[in-house]
Amino acid sequence: MTRRFFQGLLPFLGILALSMEASAQEIQVTGPLAGAPPVRQLRLHRKGRFELAPTVSFTLLDEYQRTILVGANLNYNITDWLGVGAWGGFGAAKLATGLTEKIQETNDLRFDPNRNPDYNKGNEEAGRRLTALNVGKDFKAQLGTINWVFAPEFTLVPFRGKLAIFEKLFVDTDFHFFVGPAFIGLIERAPCGSGTSIDCSAREDSPAGPGTGAVKTKPTESRVAIAPTVGLGFTFFAGSWTSFNVDWRALPFSWNTGGYDIRGKGDGERFPDNRVNDKDREFKFNQMISLSFSMYFPRGIKISD
Repeated sequence: MTRRFFQGLLPFLGILALSMEASAQEIQVTGPLAGAPPVRQLRLHRKGRFELAPTVSFTLLDEYQRTILVGANLNYNITDWLGVGAWGGFGAAKLATGLTEKIQETNDLRFDPNRNPDYNKGNEEAGRRLTALNVGKDFKAQLGTINWVFAPEFTLVPFRGKLAIFEKLFVDTDFHFFVGPAFIGLIERAPCGSGTSIDCSAREDSPAGPGTGAVKTKPTESRVAIAPTVGLGFTFFAGSWTSFNVDWRALPFSWNTGGYDIRGKGDGERFPDNRVNDKDREFKFNQMISLSFSMYFPRGIKISD
């Protein structure tokens, strides 16, 4: 009987518990800390200051060619957590990847009659003709590359603090995001093939006669792509008006990095169509890492209350 009594009582106790309102006592801070802000005498490294930062950027995860961009970042920091400005850079150096070197090495052998014992054989000649559309004699000359970038952007600084080095040296740091549109100057293989004014398989002249030599590598041309850019980074303040920065940036857009004919025909234009044009561009999540040294003006730093 006792057990049944408590079993019947439990539902009523549960309903009573749900109907009760939770309450807590508010603790009022008194004394010298009453109404005090969470932080006093905070160094405002960004607020109301212009930031000029020479930068060097390195592209990441490239298939055929890496690019080193030299440029600068100019910002005006409206508050300590919000800034507006622009970043820009131009391709100061372009370095072939190991894959490109291997392709070029193989090409040099295929097109060299002095090193290739099968140069004049029918199968070798047919192979050069069949691959002429996609891989010319100078493969490096047909690669797509980033020539320059200009990106207006907003900078948000949600987190800041101190970094302890060996528990002796403390450095002001912040973690920031940036976002905006980007204008990218590209160099890509010029359109060629059936239906264009340039034949992808045209041949150089040779002693045997005009158009009997090696397959020409068709020229490249420039264009401007527009894409979003987003990134994040760390800032390490070296003093009252200088800092070191490390940023990661993404530039997603479509382009033809290898100068190949890979699309344009068939179901969904997913098969080669014997021409190189804008249909052969592929979406790439392009990435780069940037190192920079910032200078802030005016040089005097502001201190919060």
